[in-house]
Amino acid sequence: QVQLIESGGGSVQAGGSLRLSCAAFGRTFSSYSMGWFRQAPGKQRDFVAAIRNIDGSTYYDDSVKGRFTISRDNAENTVYLQMNTLKPEDTAVYYCAATRRIIGGSANSRYEYEHWGQGTQVTVSS
Repeated sequence: QVQLIESGGGSVQAGGSLRLSCAAFGRTFSSYSMGWFRQAPGKQRDFVAAIRNIDGSTYYDDSVKGRFTISRDNAENTVYLQMNTLKPEDTAVYYCAATRRIIGGSANSRYEYEHWGQGTQVTVSS
């Protein structure tokens, strides 16, 4: 079992940046593939980015490619999401997720992930 706690959300103007953090508590962090998802009001939870456990391969939704960067620090048991050039449509609750699976083509499926954080709000104003 692993507990995930997100932080770093907030309010920012369009074009600004935020860095989200997700601290993991529990079993060996490096054995988990990690993902970030987001959910806007009235919408489903959508994939943002993921990073694989075995080799650090990264995956991104097309809507954030070139603007967002996922990274991890296994020594600190933390995964990050650096978000640049934010847009109003990035406004959502951002969730951290973890799975023991070796993700690949299904990295963008929320059903691949067994553990979820409580979420952190990101609001981007125009």
